[in-house]
Amino acid sequence: MEKIKTGLVGFGSVGEGMHAPLIHWNESLELFAVVERHHEKSKKAYPQVTVFKTLEAMLASEVELVVIVTPNHLHFDQAKAALEADKHVVVDKPMCVTAGEANELKELAERKGLILSVFQNRRWDGDFLTVKKLMSSDRLGRVVHFESHFDRFRPNPKNHWKEKEHPGSGMLYDLGPHLIDQALGLFGRPDWVYAEILKQRPDAAMDDFFEISMMFGQLKVRLTASIYVNAPIPRFLILGEKGSYSKFGLDIQEAALKEGKIPNSPDWGVEEESAYGIFHGEILEERIPTIPGDYRKFYQNIAEAIQGKSGLEVLPSQIVEGLLIIEACLKSHDLGRRIYAHEIF
Repeated sequence: MEKIKTGLVGFGSVGEGMHAPLIHWNESLELFAVVERHHEKSKKAYPQVTVFKTLEAMLASEVELVVIVTPNHLHFDQAKAALEADKHVVVDKPMCVTAGEANELKELAERKGLILSVFQNRRWDGDFLTVKKLMSSDRLGRVVHFESHFDRFRPNPKNHWKEKEHPGSGMLYDLGPHLIDQALGLFGRPDWVYAEILKQRPDAAMDDFFEISMMFGQLKVRLTASIYVNAPIPRFLILGEKGSYSKFGLDIQEAALKEGKIPNSPDWGVEEESAYGIFHGEILEERIPTIPGDYRKFYQNIAEAIQGKSGLEVLPSQIVEGLLIIEACLKSHDLGRRIYAHEIF
């Protein structure tokens, strides 16, 4: 079967450092084209690509799958144009700025029989895969508290679109989709959502901190991201009747890709033992081996879904629900109260 001709819209740090190598090294995909308005950086690493200066020019080409890695406020119009041109589409998270826009794209893709998905790569983080396995066992007993943190130390704002005043910019739209997607995948729809969304740096144009609380029956979930964390804080902290689990550090794949490591080795995503999370039992402590993470599986699933070999892993309907939660967070912060499920879904 011929490889699926894939076009990448945007060749910034994420397009160049993450999407391009994952597409290039996938046996079912061909990195065929890149949209770069002002440069041709992509041809240095991938001489075979055709560089287009506009999305419209790419859409008139042989490209079959369009991958959109541009500022968030451009996603809706670009994804809609690609779908209307009968192209399959992957959008970097978030799919859109609003749930209404995402639902419109979902319905358009369904009418046209096209694949539409979002790069929720952190479903394939090694630590999250380990947490899923641990939660599915009875090791922790009844879980009453779940924390997920995604923190950075960047005291000075960067000259980057994510930190400028555009719709969909800021920390909530940057890291919130990952943490919310993981929580919904584990626990389903929450009973209520409460959020605080702040600008903590003096010169911040957009939010650089959020804390989201959600309840799922008797289980409390806390999701946070901060720009001022320069001390060890667990990536995951889970408290159960039989014990607790803590895991520090981020999945190693993003750093490996940024270092230019090729995602085709048998030990891809394998974490060192010293970074394993710890199960804290009533008497003993035990290191829990981290399941190897594998972002490659996202694009393999996209290829197989286009080929009709398997169902789609990251569904547009799931993305719509994640954006409904983000909208509930914004509403909660504005009103200073919990937003209940009947107000969200």
